[in-house]
Amino acid sequence: MARRNNDNQSISDILKEFVDSNRLQSGLNKVDVQDAWAKMMGNGVNNYTTAVQLDKDTLYVSLSSSVLREELSYGKQKIIDMLNESLGKEVISKLVLR
Repeated sequence: MARRNNDNQSISDILKEFVDSNRLQSGLNKVDVQDAWAKMMGNGVNNYTTAVQLDKDTLYVSLSSSVLREELSYGKQKIIDMLNESLGKEVISKLVLR
């Protein structure tokens, strides 16, 4: 049961407390990573992306083009850095292209 505070709190503080108390951050990270992938990679890559899944700190991306997969494999660390910067925190440490 949530505790009741008599002092005024901002909505962002209340939501953050709710997310922390219900351990929802990992689920929110999964959604945020999918949105960040779509935004950062653009339509060209998104047309060939079939699935984006975050499991702990590893991002699994399924691609329908082997040529694109090979091309993206050269810049894995740059992609990880761009996505983490977009998210504002270190969520991804490893990228697996399938």
